[in-house]
Amino acid sequence: MNSPLVVYLRAMLGVRIERARKAPSRGASAVEWVIITAIIAGVAMGLAVVIKGLVEGKQAEISQGFGNGGEGGGG
Repeated sequence: MNSPLVVYLRAMLGVRIERARKAPSRGASAVEWVIITAIIAGVAMGLAVVIKGLVEGKQAEISQGFGNGGEGGGG
C-alpha cells in the first residue's frame, strides 16, 4: 500500500484536512450553502407538486369535455 499514488493522495488529503481545521469560517460557509440549497430545492419541489396538480386537473377537465377522452379521429 505504499505506491506513489497512495502516498501522494494521503499527503494531499492531510493538507486539505489541516486547512479545513484552521479555517472554521470556510466550514460555516459550506453549511450555509447547504442550507440555502436545501431550502431552494424544497421550494422547487413544492412548486413542482402544485404545478403538476394544476396540470392534471386541467387535463381531466379537457378529457371530460371530449366525452370518452378522445376516441380515434374517424378520418
